[in-house]
Amino acid sequence: MKHTLSVLVENESGVLTRIAGLFARRGFNIESLSVGPAEQKDISRITMVVPGDDRTIEQLTKQLYKLINVRKVQDITALPNVGRELMLLKIRFTEETRSEIMDIAKVFNAKIVDLSAKSLTLEVTGEPTKIVALEQLLEKFGILEIAKTGKIALLRHSNNTATIQYVG
Repeated sequence: MKHTLSVLVENESGVLTRIAGLFARRGFNIESLSVGPAEQKDISRITMVVPGDDRTIEQLTKQLYKLINVRKVQDITALPNVGRELMLLKIRFTEETRSEIMDIAKVFNAKIVDLSAKSLTLEVTGEPTKIVALEQLLEKFGILEIAKTGKIALLRHSNNTATIQYVG
């Protein structure tokens, strides 16, 4: 099973390296990783998707808390959350396929952000399953390049009455 972890860390150099080193030493794989500033000054939010069972994730969480700059670790997989990814996708097209590609893009609310004589680049955001579905539909046209962010996620406020408590 894939777990989505939300990790709040002090925004200092080397924090991500220490976290990556922990994963490497323990043999854990990170399928998706996204890092950016959080709501509190000098704190960053790391959102990662990690495969493993509940016991493995619990062990990993304990190991993360041992790192000095880690403030909070939360497995938000089973909690109500809003999750998104961003994908840029460059696709080959011909005069015969251009309108079909544009129709598919429209259904997925993808934006055309670049256009050349033989290719177009789409931007799409959404749930990871939406991103995968669009990619699969467009494979037949010839995908030239893909760039994806990792998943980002926040708990839904309406279903989350707990306040954030920082450790440290």
